[in-house]
Amino acid sequence: MHRQFRLWRTLAALVFAAACATASIAATATDPQQAKEKLSAVRTKITDLTRQRGKELAERDALSAHLRDVELEVTAKRQALEGLQGAAAAAAQRRSELLAERQRTEGMLDRERSSLAAEARLVAMMGPQQEIKLLLNQTDARRLGRMLTWEGYFSRARAAHIAAITAELAQLNSLTEQIGAQSTRYQLLASDAGRELAALLQARATRATLLVTLASQVRSADQQLAKLKREEQAVESLLADLASVVQDFPTDSKTGFGALRGKLPWPVSGRLTARYHELRADSAQGGIRWNGVMIEAAKGAKVRAPYFGRVIYADWLQGLGMLMIISHSGGYMSLYGHAEVLYKSVGDSVSPGDLIAALPDSGGDTAPLYFEIRQGRKPVDPKLWLR
Repeated sequence: MHRQFRLWRTLAALVFAAACATASIAATATDPQQAKEKLSAVRTKITDLTRQRGKELAERDALSAHLRDVELEVTAKRQALEGLQGAAAAAAQRRSELLAERQRTEGMLDRERSSLAAEARLVAMMGPQQEIKLLLNQTDARRLGRMLTWEGYFSRARAAHIAAITAELAQLNSLTEQIGAQSTRYQLLASDAGRELAALLQARATRATLLVTLASQVRSADQQLAKLKREEQAVESLLADLASVVQDFPTDSKTGFGALRGKLPWPVSGRLTARYHELRADSAQGGIRWNGVMIEAAKGAKVRAPYFGRVIYADWLQGLGMLMIISHSGGYMSLYGHAEVLYKSVGDSVSPGDLIAALPDSGGDTAPLYFEIRQGRKPVDPKLWLR
């Protein structure tokens, strides 16, 4: 009896615990405000982490810190330029649409005027005071009634035509004003885009000078090896810092990333110039290998997210330049380095095919994208995951 009582008590406790856990999960899932606050807190942590790393870089390597600032300026200028160019194109497109609409309105106005002119000629042929003439000349009352009814129809039709012409004239004037406003807007946007382009070119020139200066500091194979090790350590240190907060980011994925082996699209079209785990040619005898792949793509190529995830890093990193890291379900991450402009910020969710970055559109005919996939902090071969 006592044994049965203890069994029932244990079962009751388990049921109660399960109910509490289910209620807790449901409350978390159905409380959008709580999820929003949590996301905001994580975003703040990562922003602080990024700011601290920038400060440490400035204290450790002033030249690299200057390069970081210039790279950030380049990406901001290019993003602003693309925004202005897009707005200018939209203004030009709207102006074309308004011109076409004005042409259609002018055509309708011409037809209404022709119709009204025909009616006016008919009235002139009938002579003035036609209603009195009809009344005096008709002996058949029913015929007279029909004629007066038709005359009423003609009068109302003329009034309707006049009202239509008045409305179309007002619309034509409005369209003309809108076309003028769009033309002015386009000119202003084009002027702003010109200034932004000049600033972008200046920032790029500064970046090129800094890169030459940094390259000149590496005078031996040992120095090159030390530089590569610092860059490798920068990536590992960043991922270690992010690991403490990445699990708090929802990834909005219905299918686990781990189930997509061999099914993901490439983030950009191009040819592989460095393969996973190959020895880096610039490491001499240091034995440093690639943790990802280098994809040589067309300059200015757009980089797209291969799968659902959330951005956990979008900033400059030593050795990889402008870098984006996306957290995926199951503890996976994907890294995209050497971009010139980033279109997503920390905390943004991404879906397959979303535009996330763009490669440099200046210089030669091609530009490299560094692409890496990690399971936790362990690098894996991206080719095994991509179609």
